[in-house]
Amino acid sequence: MYFKRASSIISYMKTIQEIKDTLRGICVSPSLLSCDFSKWAEEIETAKAAGANLIHWDIMDAHFVPNLTFGHPVVKKLRPKSDMIFDVHLMIDDPVTYAPKFREAGADIITMHIESPAFKDAKTVTDTLTGLKNSGCAVGLVVKPKTPAEAIFPYLELCDIVLVMTVEPGFGGQSFMADMLPKIETLKNEIEKRDLDCALEVDGGVDGETKDLCYKAGATAFVAGSYLFGKPDMAERIKAFYAMERK
Repeated sequence: MYFKRASSIISYMKTIQEIKDTLRGICVSPSLLSCDFSKWAEEIETAKAAGANLIHWDIMDAHFVPNLTFGHPVVKKLRPKSDMIFDVHLMIDDPVTYAPKFREAGADIITMHIESPAFKDAKTVTDTLTGLKNSGCAVGLVVKPKTPAEAIFPYLELCDIVLVMTVEPGFGGQSFMADMLPKIETLKNEIEKRDLDCALEVDGGVDGETKDLCYKAGATAFVAGSYLFGKPDMAERIKAFYAMERK
């Protein structure tokens, strides 16, 4: 893979070492799907000021999931507005083609669904992950609720992060699926068994109660949208995530 990034955005992006150092602790990744789109840049800065250390981009193509959000031109436009770690989650049919475009646009972390049709075989998955990693991007794979954790076991060594969906992907504001907790535990155990430097992220229905369940199961990175954006006590809510590490 060949990557071309404008010099105007490179200075806002993090090095792989900076990203990895962040992923080794508790991470809070507010989802922009729940922000006020009329003031996108301000909302990103609000999340940063409240204490978030990642910002989550839910990329949907209306094919892989039944919703359409935003593409890489939006990421590129907002990249110079923030030095936060851009955590880009691709819920799309073809991450093979589009993941490099999001990297060029300024993504620091890119997670892709193992169920994506473009991942036609193991070589395609491996080549895509490797190509992104060689560009200095942190990479990972995502599993939907009906996909077993074991589906991504063959690629764990290539992952800096893995993401477990705790709702069906496609829309924000859904209820947390508690039956995904064993899947989180399974991945945590496999990561520890192999002694891998790989973060475990959860996305879907994460709030003040479910965050503790996910953390106990092994998650250390948390995507939350409606629970954080638009709330007057956003900073206090984010602080509670970090407090779990001290319990």
